[in-house]
Amino acid sequence: MSGMEAALKNLNGSVMCVESVPVFSFYRAPITNITPYKSITIIDAYEYIRGYYAKERTDTLREIEDVKRRRQMKSERFDYCTFSGVFSKRNDNGLVRHSGLLCLDFDHIDSVERLRETLLQDRFFETQMMFRSPSGDGLKWVVTIDLTDGCSHRDYFRAVERYIAKTYGIAIDPTGKDVSRACFLPHDPD
Repeated sequence: MSGMEAALKNLNGSVMCVESVPVFSFYRAPITNITPYKSITIIDAYEYIRGYYAKERTDTLREIEDVKRRRQMKSERFDYCTFSGVFSKRNDNGLVRHSGLLCLDFDHIDSVERLRETLLQDRFFETQMMFRSPSGDGLKWVVTIDLTDGCSHRDYFRAVERYIAKTYGIAIDPTGKDVSRACFLPHDPD
């Protein structure tokens, strides 16, 4: 059975329940590497972020005060993923299959913990994962979206962007509208 499906079988081997698990592309650093290393699930990403794979580089990045040096370090040393899908190459035309996930990026937040608690209580979006950005002053919110009604990723993003602005009075990084948007994977034990 693939990582994309988890099936529960009874004793005679017939399938009782099948649950779809979103799959997306994972890339090794640097950011200039546009060929996926492998496909992973949200559970794999969760274990990577909670584990110690990126702890040292995350701690080092957060000690750097110069914005330009921070940006350079992230692009050179941080592994990343494309939460919104599986890609043959990281560009919008390389999309093989949409994951049904949308990663929303909130930059330079005054209180990351307060925003985290607020978004977890949102009544319209199912949180798949939420974590601090590599810099520590932002938040990544991965939510489930449904594109079965013919809505494009970009249109769905814009609708969510308007909803977040109107409901919470905060802006989302607009680059999330790109289906191939890379998301650096830091260490966040919480």
